[in-house]
Amino acid sequence: MERVRQEARQGKKVGPPVHDDLVRRDFTTTCANRLWLADITEHATGEGKLYLCAIKDAFSNRIVGYSIDERMKSRLAVTALDNAVARRGDVDGCILHSDRGSQFRSRKFVRALDRHRMAGSIGRVGAAGDNAAMESFFSLLQKNVLDRRSWATREELRIAIVSWIERTYHRRRRQASLGRLTPVEFETVMTTPALQAA
Repeated sequence: MERVRQEARQGKKVGPPVHDDLVRRDFTTTCANRLWLADITEHATGEGKLYLCAIKDAFSNRIVGYSIDERMKSRLAVTALDNAVARRGDVDGCILHSDRGSQFRSRKFVRALDRHRMAGSIGRVGAAGDNAAMESFFSLLQKNVLDRRSWATREELRIAIVSWIERTYHRRRRQASLGRLTPVEFETVMTTPALQAA
C-alpha cells in the first residue's frame, strides 16, 4: 500500500483498476470466506528485501493465506491466494479486496480469482482507508517482528514471520474486535453452532 502511495506522489502512474470497489470501506462480514483482504509488505535483510503477501479473512482477522519471496512479482500474490483457497476450501463468491498494486491487477492474479470463482475488489489510488483493515495487520507485524531487530538473512526473517503469524497472531493475540478472543478461538466459537445445526 505504501508503495502505491509513493508512486502516486512521485508522479508515477498507477494502473487502472481491473475490478470495482465492492467493499467501500465496509470491512464487516457475518461469516467466514465472504470477504478477504490482501496486501504486500517488504522488509530489508542483510541479503536484500523480503516480500510478504498476506490474505486476511475480515470475519475473524485470521491470515488465511500468505506467500513470502525475494521478488515482488504476480506469482507472490497468486501463491498467497492459492494457499488461502487450499486452507479454506469452499470460497465461491468470496470477495478479495486489495489496493491497485500491479500484482493484484496482473492477468495471472485475475485468472486465479476466476479459477476459484471469487470476486475481485480494488480500492482507490492513494486512499489508505480503502484497505485499512489489512494495514492494521501489517502494523502489528512491523512492531512485533520486523522492527524488533536487524535480520541477517531472508530465511531468518521468513521463519520469524511464519512463527509469529501461526503461533502468536492466530493463537495467542486476543483482539478487542473479536470479543477478546484470538482469531482461531473466534472461528471455533462462531462456526461450531452453525455446524451443529446443519
